[in-house]
Parts: sequence; C-alpha cells; structure tokens
Amino acid sequence: MGIFSDFRTEPSHEILILSLGSSDKQFSKLTESEYRQLFEDYFPAIRNYIYYKTSNPILAEDIAQDTFVKLWENRAKIDKRTVKSYLYTISGNLAINQLKRQQLQYKFINQSSDRYSNESPEFKLEMKEYESKLQAVIASMPKGSREVFLMNRIEDLKYKEIAERLGISVKAVEKRMSKALQIIREKLNVKL
Repeated sequence: MGIFSDFRTEPSHEILILSLGSSDKQFSKLTESEYRQLFEDYFPAIRNYIYYKTSNPILAEDIAQDTFVKLWENRAKIDKRTVKSYLYTISGNLAINQLKRQQLQYKFINQSSDRYSNESPEFKLEMKEYESKLQAVIASMPKGSREVFLMNRIEDLKYKEIAERLGISVKAVEKRMSKALQIIREKLNVKL
C-alpha cells in the first residue's frame, strides 16, 4: 500500500460527458454538484501527481486542495471539456512555484551559512525571521516581477531566455526585474 490509502491515478468515471451535450460554448458556470463530483473523481489523482513531483505527502495534499480552490474561484471561466487538463496544469504550476520558493530559501541559507561558521541560537532565529520575511516579500510581488525574479535567481536564466519563455521583450524583463529588486531592497533593506 502506498502513502495514500485511496491510491488512484484516474477517476472511475467522467462526470462531464453528460453535461457537455453538443453545444460549442462550454463556459457555463460549474455547479456545486459538478464541482463536488470533480473533487471526488480527481482529488486523489491530482494529489498523487503532485506527490510524484515533490515526494512530500503533506505538500501534495496542500497543493491538491489549492488546485481545487482555484477551480472553484475560476468556475465561470472553465471550459468543461478541458477541466482535467486545467486541474493538472494548475497543480503542476503550483508545485513548481512552491519548489522555486524552497530553492530560493535553500540558496539563501547556503550563502548565509558560508558567511557565518558559528551558528548561535541568535543567528538561527535571525535566519528563520529573514526566511519568513523573504517568503512574504516574494509572495507580495506582482506576478510578473515575481516570475522574472524567480526565473533569473532560481533557474539562473538570462534576461533573453526569460523574454523568450514569457513571450515578452528583454526590456520588459529588465523592468520587471528592476521592480522585484526594488521591492526586496525596500522591504528587506538588502542589496541583490
């Protein structure tokens, strides 16, 4: 038996087939009963998918729940024919974002621990406080700035590579990065 007792990778049946009909427009708002059925059918599969990516059952559970919160929040904009791919895309993106945040924390911790060989209790407390502040600052950044900052600092991508991935100009990447660094400098009083 695996880490999760209800180990299923695919739902037992497709609820939306009945609601699709022959209409071309599929953006009718998801009803509460459809949402509940989707949750029952896909939650275990989404959780397992994230578990495979992160190897962390608690994180997998949290991200799977966040995925369904996003589904509910965007229920009026969802094409019912593509709800499965929407769930996997959202959960995958949430997992990537979480892993990037963790990488940034580890990178900062490693850089800081190189500078300080004697880790006193005060130092550990300061590090913990700084990590919390850093997470909050990154989370508070506008999406575009946060995305560019993480791609540059975590993935070590050049501005040109970021521009190609996001389909924007290098100048736009520079502007977003400048905004991200400005936010960090203002909120954390550090230079990057």
